[in-house]
Amino acid sequence: MYLEVDTSIPAELSDAVWQLYTDAFDELRVAAVQRHVMHRTEFDEVLSDKRVLKYLGRNPRRTDEVAALATFTNELDSLPLISPDYFAHRWPDLYAQQRIWYIGFFAIHPQSRGSGLFEAVIADMWQRVVATNGIAALDICRRNDQIGLGRAIQQTLMSLTEGVRASKMDEQAFWLYELPPRT
Repeated sequence: MYLEVDTSIPAELSDAVWQLYTDAFDELRVAAVQRHVMHRTEFDEVLSDKRVLKYLGRNPRRTDEVAALATFTNELDSLPLISPDYFAHRWPDLYAQQRIWYIGFFAIHPQSRGSGLFEAVIADMWQRVVATNGIAALDICRRNDQIGLGRAIQQTLMSLTEGVRASKMDEQAFWLYELPPRT
């Protein structure tokens, strides 16, 4: 597998990267109360936005085969599913200096897990954070947190920078109130 980092994705891969994205995150459409998955138009807008870095993992023997796709930016208004105001309010100086980096999403094809792409993408992203003396953030839903995604990212970062700290920025619980059963 090899990794490309650019501000655009080749047009001929648009359907393949959309398929990878939907395969990776489709279950969140019914597993999470609040929307975590972009619609195709939002996805296409993010992929065409030059303010967003795209990490594309591909098979060197079959370049039409997409193994991984991730997005990363320090221009937070480029992403549809987050609130730039949240970051501007909590870290006004970092926000104004574009030193807050955000992972929009990170999808890896199941056959490419364990290939080193995860660690390579996280390492490249972290180098950009370190170079700007910034911070990095992402949204991890409870399901992905329970399977260890947050720990995996922290372990990768700790192997790159001793003393890295992780903290939960926000958490949301959705409550339901029901009538008692009728007798």
